[in-house]
Amino acid sequence: MQSLKTGAEALRIPLTSEHLTALRKYQEALQTWNEQFNLTAITDDEGIQIRHFLDSLSCLLALEAGERFSGQRIIDVGTGAGFPGLPLKLLCPGIRLTLIEATAKKVTFLEHIIDQLGLDDVIARHERAETLGQDPRHRARYDWALARAVADLPILVEYLLPLVKIGGRVLAQKGEDAPAEVQRADWAIRHLGGRVRKLVPVHLHGLAETRHLVLIDKVAATPEKYPRRPGIPAKRPLTAP
Repeated sequence: MQSLKTGAEALRIPLTSEHLTALRKYQEALQTWNEQFNLTAITDDEGIQIRHFLDSLSCLLALEAGERFSGQRIIDVGTGAGFPGLPLKLLCPGIRLTLIEATAKKVTFLEHIIDQLGLDDVIARHERAETLGQDPRHRARYDWALARAVADLPILVEYLLPLVKIGGRVLAQKGEDAPAEVQRADWAIRHLGGRVRKLVPVHLHGLAETRHLVLIDKVAATPEKYPRRPGIPAKRPLTAP
């Protein structure tokens, strides 16, 4: 796990031997399952450690001094094989985590790895964000909504902001085009009750491109009509009238 250790040290994210053992177990399970199921296109050791694990853990850089994820209710939308939610759970075991994934075989893997890692307070759901955002059990119930590589930001905020309570936050992991995406999404963010807090540039060990964490505060209630029914946000992203 040397690539992960080196990268985490560069980001000043402390990893214990217990963390590394759990993440190694996660990596091995992901590689084994990927031989039969298409869970991820990234299958080599270094790729998993940097592009999946370290990239997920970089979400910790979005926290203000003294802030913690632990004790927070967090939903990870479009989590795929568990990113960024599960690596964050390993470092912050007090998180109450809900993983949302629309592909059934990936949910089956999530249930397996949650059991293998012995994680508590983690639920994997085979669901769409648009459906969950209109469910009273989930709408405006979360402290944080996270997403990585799910959709362009004008689409993504319609998935995430309805799930977050006022005073909560959205954290979207984005690439080099993040500033332009934020500009395109400005009206949608404000219309859905959000306000951009900051963009945090992230440099991962061994990767040339700069990534960004986009933080959005939930400052007002999302209008009841949002999110629209499944598929509509992607077909007709919100734009200024």
